[in-house]
Amino acid sequence: MRTLDRLQPLALLVLRFALGVIMIAHGYPKVTGFSHFQSMISGMGLPGWLAYLSAAAEFLGGILVVLGLFTRCAALAILIDLSVAIWKVHWKAGLLGDKGYQFPLAVAAIAFALIFFGGGPISLDSIRRGGGMKKSKL
Repeated sequence: MRTLDRLQPLALLVLRFALGVIMIAHGYPKVTGFSHFQSMISGMGLPGWLAYLSAAAEFLGGILVVLGLFTRCAALAILIDLSVAIWKVHWKAGLLGDKGYQFPLAVAAIAFALIFFGGGPISLDSIRRGGGMKKSKL
């Protein structure tokens, strides 16, 4: 078990990378086609300005999570974004229906975990705090 414990920093890196890449891929079309996305947000009965927050949470939050920079804040923004997406877009389709909430729920769970665990020692957060790989157990 100690071997697995020593690999925990790698596990956090994999979680960050998976969440970040998914969010960048989902956020990029929202940033590049912003007016369409803003119209969609307004069409759901939400204020149009929330589109700015959502696009930033997905695209910029994804970049920050991949880098492990301000990981907890970025993961919180992503969790809020996904919670609203589940509520306003996916909930009515059910868990497993077409456009169901199974995928955003799983991605939100990764964000939730990163809020509590942070980016780990293989992150810019760790370097910023003066840690980094030299102080980890790898």
